[in-house]
Amino acid sequence: MPHRSSSTPSRRPRARLAMRRSVRAELFGPAATGRLIQLADVDPDDVIEDFAAASDLGAVEVLITGWGCPPIDQSVLDRAPRLRAVIHTGGSVKDHVTPACWERGIEVTSAAEANAIPVAEFTLASILFAHKRVWQISALYRKHRTLDPVTGVGNYRRTVGIVGASRVGKRVLDLLRPFDFDVLLADPYLTAADAETLGATLVHLDTLLAQSDTVSLHAPSLPETEHMIDRRRLGMLRDGATLINTARGALIDTPALTDEIASGRIHAVIDVTDPEPLPRTSPLYDLPGVLLTPHIAGSLGGELERLAQDALDELARFADGVPFAHRVQPDHLTRSA
Repeated sequence: MPHRSSSTPSRRPRARLAMRRSVRAELFGPAATGRLIQLADVDPDDVIEDFAAASDLGAVEVLITGWGCPPIDQSVLDRAPRLRAVIHTGGSVKDHVTPACWERGIEVTSAAEANAIPVAEFTLASILFAHKRVWQISALYRKHRTLDPVTGVGNYRRTVGIVGASRVGKRVLDLLRPFDFDVLLADPYLTAADAETLGATLVHLDTLLAQSDTVSLHAPSLPETEHMIDRRRLGMLRDGATLINTARGALIDTPALTDEIASGRIHAVIDVTDPEPLPRTSPLYDLPGVLLTPHIAGSLGGELERLAQDALDELARFADGVPFAHRVQPDHLTRSA
């Protein structure tokens, strides 16, 4: 449950914002800025984009970070002896929370749970539209302008494969419950009983790929998951299957995927790519079998307010001496985004 500090919090810790200025402007509108000032001793217009140029870190207890925050390394910590917590308004903290932070015992929290919501919603919409072949049929309708018969589509009794019971993966599994799907799950850290609790059947990744009508990726980008969906595994997909990636582009071998899409054998919904953005000459921009979007599944526009409020809830907990609700565990980073 959200932690709502009273109008007169027990204390207002000294805080600084560290992120791109453009991110601060999108995250903290008037209402969120007002609550930020209420909860902490902070200048909302003083945004750190480069710690080397930042002065007066000596009194800072909390860093409120966002996309574009530079690494919080030992040199930063040496200048911030009172720093006790990092509250991140985004998902992954790997780009800016360094080993020095964990060694110092800094408490870290992130808005990954909040950011998982729009990604899961995007994924559900993609699954439902994929089985109805919405974008392909729409293109044909625009081209021919006739009501041609449509066969072989629909969502009833389709098999959906979820790769990874991450925060997003679990939310997608929950959103799939009301539908008449057979749901498979591949995750090396779960038992069959765990998967059943999530509403899915645990199978090996290769089995999932071979038996699913739609496969959605929700695994982290780690050395052992790089190109986990390679040419061999792409070849396991059923003819007409759809591959959805809202996780990380490096999970898929891009040239192999391009070849499969170009052949017309499978379809794809690709929100993240490797590299990102794709080269302007990439065939994926023009192939009709792929719905290509520019990393929009996560929080955008008005959805960013959810991230700000999540971070402010954590700030209220810190001010009141209450443990964080979404504390990041350093030992979990080896298998999370």
